[in-house]
Amino acid sequence: MRSLLSWLGLTRTGVNSRKTVTFGDASAVTGSRFWSIVAIIALAVLWQQSSAHDWVNPLFWPKPSDVWAQFVKIAGQGYRNYTLWEHIGWSLYRILMGFGLGCLVGIPLGLAMGLSNTVRGIFDPLVEFFRPIPPLAFIPLVIIWSGIGERSKILLLFLAAVWIMTLAARSGVASIRLSKVHAAYTLGASRWQVLRYVILPNALPEIFTGMRVAMGVCWGTVVAAELVAAQSGVGFMIMVASTFLSTDIVVMGVIIIGIIGYSIDILMRMIEARLIPWKGKG
Repeated sequence: MRSLLSWLGLTRTGVNSRKTVTFGDASAVTGSRFWSIVAIIALAVLWQQSSAHDWVNPLFWPKPSDVWAQFVKIAGQGYRNYTLWEHIGWSLYRILMGFGLGCLVGIPLGLAMGLSNTVRGIFDPLVEFFRPIPPLAFIPLVIIWSGIGERSKILLLFLAAVWIMTLAARSGVASIRLSKVHAAYTLGASRWQVLRYVILPNALPEIFTGMRVAMGVCWGTVVAAELVAAQSGVGFMIMVASTFLSTDIVVMGVIIIGIIGYSIDILMRMIEARLIPWKGKG
């Protein structure tokens, strides 16, 4: 019974069980599965009840049973020449490629901007100029630059992620305590050793936070990316279904995107907890 309560988050465990004051301590706020389950059930009941009333019908709000029926049908028969899993696979491929390239460029650039006056002076105006521009504004240019193939979709997702990762890495460098850097130099560390053993480990929490934000933005951009003459993908399914007012398929696609995005975020949290156990501990 106690293990069940612990899993639900109704009892404090580990270090938190020995804390007498937790208000204001961010490390003590770990979430509660119990309240998460309650929230999901409440939303499901609200959805079922609202879709059962006539006043909702003009909004074309589908019932949960209709959405589930479409999921079963598309999972078995496919949609627009692709199976459901192929649509999901193509969306994941585009997102991971765009996100990965954004990290590959943005993280080194952000670290360099945080460590070099010259690099920051060169790239800071560019980053600050492009950062507030919505990725959707680049769609016409992306088509001109890369055509209507896969490169255009990946490029759009890259533009959605790269500025976030650049700022996250730069912020990670700025958050490092100067006393740690001085201590490393006092002990005879070289610049490479300071970068490897002081700067990177202390910047990783900010970088992982940026990665989670960038991944969310990429999922939000995938629908627009798959507008660029796509023939597959969850975003493609949503846009085609919306053309024919098939709101049950639209809602199904939105739920799939939400579940996959949330699952990726949970996976990233687990990786973060494994790779950065010192996060929030000074």
